This record gives sequence, structure tokens and C-alpha cells, in this order.
Amino acid sequence: MQYLLMIYSEETRWSQMTDSERQQGVAAYQAYTESLKKAGALVGANRLQQSNSATTVRLVDTKPQVLDGPFSDSKEQLAGYYLIDVPNLDAAIAWASRCPGAAHGAMEVRPVWTAPYDAPSGA
Repeated sequence: MQYLLMIYSEETRWSQMTDSERQQGVAAYQAYTESLKKAGALVGANRLQQSNSATTVRLVDTKPQVLDGPFSDSKEQLAGYYLIDVPNLDAAIAWASRCPGAAHGAMEVRPVWTAPYDAPSGA
């Protein structure tokens, strides 16, 4: 089953790190990504640009309302993601806990809907 591992972190954290700390961070993510590849679990991954580059779109009376900036004003913003394919939620949680993002922010683990595209029970 596929799960999206979403990495939330404070955007200012990266700019406050020393060059050495940034290099260590990049190396940690590279090693984590490589371990997902070797396990055959990695489907996709990307780092996102900072939230000030975001555009939020809502429909108001069927017309798009476009706003600069992120949907959320939270201190921790969505910084990146990994899409993985693993047997179950426990395996997804295990991978999320190994992600470097778990040490400096929060990891959200969410299952991906698969066909047929039925609404989940209780919706």
C-alpha cells in the first residue's frame, strides 16, 4: 500500500544552521533516500520551496480566488515528502521515524487512496 510521508518543519531552521550542519543534513537525507531505494519502497520524493512561494486557490461563487502564500499560517510548514509503497501502516510509521525530518519537525503519515475511488467509510 502507498503512503505519503509529509515532512513539516520550521522554515527558518535551515538558514540558522552552520554550513557543516547543512552538509550533515543533506547527507542524512541522501542516506535515508538511498535506504528507501534499496528496500524497494521509494515511489517518489521531493523537497518543496519555501511557503512564501506558495499560491492558495479557493473558489468563491464559482470564481477562483488566488492568494499569495500558504494555506496555513503555522510555524511548521510542509517542507517535502516521500511517497512510499510498503505492506502496512506499521511499516510506513517505521520509515517515517527513520526520516531525518522526524528529528527536527513532524512527520505526517497518510495512506493514499487506491482504486476503486470510493469514499472512506464514515465520510
